[in-house]
Amino acid sequence: MKTASAPLLLRVLLDPASALRLRPLDWDLLLRQARRGLLLAKLAVALKPWLEQVPPGPRHHLHAALMTAARQAKLTHWEVSRIQAALQPLGVAPILLKGSAYLMAGLPASAGRVFGDVDILVPRDRIADIEAALLAHGWSFQDDLDAYDERYYREWMHEIPPLTHEQRGSSLDVHHTILPPTARIRVNTAALFEDAQELPGHPGVRVLAPATMVLHSATHLFHEGELEKGLRDLFDLDALLRDFGRDPGFWDALLPRARSLGLGRPLALALRYTTRLLGTPVPAAGLQAACAGSPASQPLLDACYARALMPDHPSCDRPLTGAARLALYVRSHWLRMPGGLLLRHLARKAWLRLKPPPEPEPPATA
Repeated sequence: MKTASAPLLLRVLLDPASALRLRPLDWDLLLRQARRGLLLAKLAVALKPWLEQVPPGPRHHLHAALMTAARQAKLTHWEVSRIQAALQPLGVAPILLKGSAYLMAGLPASAGRVFGDVDILVPRDRIADIEAALLAHGWSFQDDLDAYDERYYREWMHEIPPLTHEQRGSSLDVHHTILPPTARIRVNTAALFEDAQELPGHPGVRVLAPATMVLHSATHLFHEGELEKGLRDLFDLDALLRDFGRDPGFWDALLPRARSLGLGRPLALALRYTTRLLGTPVPAAGLQAACAGSPASQPLLDACYARALMPDHPSCDRPLTGAARLALYVRSHWLRMPGGLLLRHLARKAWLRLKPPPEPEPPATA
């Protein structure tokens, strides 16, 4: 993407010092785009060296975002300790995923990274015991989970239904693999656990090894159908690749690891769009090897992702942005489900959106 045509938020994140030249209306637009993309705290981190030169109004919002991120970090450390305490008697060492993993491992990707829940990966053959332990420690399932949703998660998804702690209100997603078992890509799930690393100072809690962590981040983003957080997740990949890429051995291991897990295609997309949109430094040979044999539909994907990965704000829209988002939404479901199941699932979602809300119950009378 040409920098001049990129949304203001992307231009500033790639060149933070340019924010000092912004007019008041530009600041208003920048903050709105950042909020919609869940990138306000990341923007605040990027602008830290110049924060005192930022006009007072925007500076107030940026300071507040930094405080919110710091509070979330503190709460996440406590939440992870409670999860570990619940699962330790079972001998299960959960693997943290995504935002909580970056934070607990102290990775640069965690700077200004906000997230709504803690995600963990556990062995599928221990799910029943793990679920019982979490329920006993105060987590519970959503009240509005109907029979279809229950079956959807239990039979077709890579995780159990989301959990919420009854006292703390925290959210927990428990995964047993990283793609649904119905997906067109067959993940070597057993291999995900092979090189997981225990977190220093947190016995009984693990994170994925560097190459596997990048591959999971890529798989999550490029199988996602609703890309409102897509730019945030693309910046995750950029930060991971820049950080881990300082070790030359990382690049040698990345493509073989992708092949062993069955995740070569998500890796190719991750490298293609981080280099194109964010200028991520990737060795030319590694990029060429990962992207070899790109499908004939690649120009169409390029056009769709160039639009859909931007913040979901009207100022970021280009011609056909809505069509691009819809196409990637359908593509994500096509990647996750066989045709018959996909049609049934999309038809049900469409019906629920059109269905009128239930009539409120009349108040009880004395």
